[in-house]
Amino acid sequence: MACTTILVGKKASYDGSTMIARTEDSQSGVFTPKEFLVITPEDQPRHYQSVLSKFSIDLPDSPLRYTSVPDALGKDGIWGEAGINSANVAMSATETITTNARVLGADPLVKDGFGEEDMLTLVLPYIETAREGVLRLGEFLETYGTYESNGISFSDLFQTLKKVFGWKQLVVTIGLQDVFQTMPMLLFQTNLVSSTMSLKIQTTILPHQTLETSLINITWI
Repeated sequence: MACTTILVGKKASYDGSTMIARTEDSQSGVFTPKEFLVITPEDQPRHYQSVLSKFSIDLPDSPLRYTSVPDALGKDGIWGEAGINSANVAMSATETITTNARVLGADPLVKDGFGEEDMLTLVLPYIETAREGVLRLGEFLETYGTYESNGISFSDLFQTLKKVFGWKQLVVTIGLQDVFQTMPMLLFQTNLVSSTMSLKIQTTILPHQTLETSLINITWI
């Protein structure tokens, strides 16, 4: 099963909880063992070096405690994937997406940028709200770029946010309150490079429990 994200807004759950969840796929015939870790501030690296790219960065000296589900073997990097920090902020990274050659021609991926391997370790220990997670990840994207296209989810006690990016300057933030959303791997098929595009997503709107198609504007920033 391809990576599929489930998002539940605060007003869509029975007890007012916000929820994010995701399946993680792997290459056909390949099993990647995972482990569950609690990363203390003392264990968080102060200098980070990617394995799959040349990306490296010095990290702040005041990280929060957080959980992580990294690759157990570690040969391709950390790949923390999902966790919750001591400020009760959850992060899921990532759901793979893709885009077309025309858009990539206008704003190409960055070979030595950061990627899924790095995201949880770089973001989750340093945020206290879901919105701060979107902003911190956006700053990395604007400054360093990425070598792949991904969707990332954040959740705190009050809101659930979905951040989708396919290249250096394109960012979407979807705020959810009374919505339950199932989002499979996304494929951008737009043939035009324009200032604003639309993305169709299947969404369940409560209390009617019926599927509707939401148009989410994607805007260059």
